[in-house]
Amino acid sequence: MNIITARIPLTAVAIICGLVSLILTRWMMPHLIKRLKKANIVGKDIHKSTKPLVAEMGGLGILFGFILGIFVGILLHPDLTFELSVVLVVILLVGMIGMVDDILALKSMEKLVLLFLAGLPLIWIAPPGVGILYLIAIPIIVSIASNLTNMLAGLNGMESGLGIISMTSLTIACIILGKYDVTILSMSLLGALIAFLHFNKPPAKVFPGDTGTLIIGATIAAIALIGRIKLVAFIIMLPNIIDACLKFYSAGFMNRSEQKPTQINENEELVRPKKGFKSLIRLVLKRPIKEETAVKMIWGIGIIFGIIGILVAIYMPIMTGNESLEHILILKDHLYYI
Repeated sequence: MNIITARIPLTAVAIICGLVSLILTRWMMPHLIKRLKKANIVGKDIHKSTKPLVAEMGGLGILFGFILGIFVGILLHPDLTFELSVVLVVILLVGMIGMVDDILALKSMEKLVLLFLAGLPLIWIAPPGVGILYLIAIPIIVSIASNLTNMLAGLNGMESGLGIISMTSLTIACIILGKYDVTILSMSLLGALIAFLHFNKPPAKVFPGDTGTLIIGATIAAIALIGRIKLVAFIIMLPNIIDACLKFYSAGFMNRSEQKPTQINENEELVRPKKGFKSLIRLVLKRPIKEETAVKMIWGIGIIFGIIGILVAIYMPIMTGNESLEHILILKDHLYYI
């Protein structure tokens, strides 16, 4: 590490990465939206009466800003070059899978397997001495987390807003726990998502597509694994987990696409269909409400779990001093090295 970069604290590096990501994504998005529309990469906004065509695959803009933010982190803190480069490879692979899914509509099992393969490089930065079960769990966690953030989607601004809430909560939790290195990842994605939300909020000019939603989950998984804050990440992702459980319980693993989508009435309000799968969105729709209101309610749920995750991070050092919890932690350590 040279003298100049040695003087820059990791928190400052993370802030710089976030700002670079935000500025570049904000600059990129208008150009990307124009090109996507010109290439006819568009989708119908089914929750509007006019069913306008909106640019799809806007997650490319998120990916662009996020990657450049990580590059800045590598330049400013060369000691983390290997770790950040591995995450960069994973995010690029996940983004490519998202692009393929947006274009070809992959089957659920195909996507799970491909995301598992995309998560394999993270094994290179696993803690030394961990057992085979832990190593196998790494790509599984990446695959599951990516799918979870991909499933809770469909309303203008919801996915990017939840991503902002998750990255903000993870950043705060990591700072509390002294995991400053992974804040480069959370801040880089946070900046990109803030810029993207400007174009994705109702009425959306662009959709993230699977390209955008998958990389949010993959980044959460990477932060959880590298920063060793899996419990905090699990809590922050509970809205996505609850949504997935509702869908699997009510519609199974494969046939949700055959179910009726959420409908709109003459007042441009979202209406839950009488039949169909359950989801977190449909739990919110006890009565007809505007799309913006539904999105804010989902964001509110995300904020609640984000705050709980931060509180857990605050009390984790205190919890480790609890005698009854020490036995649980010892058991966890044994499982860690299986």
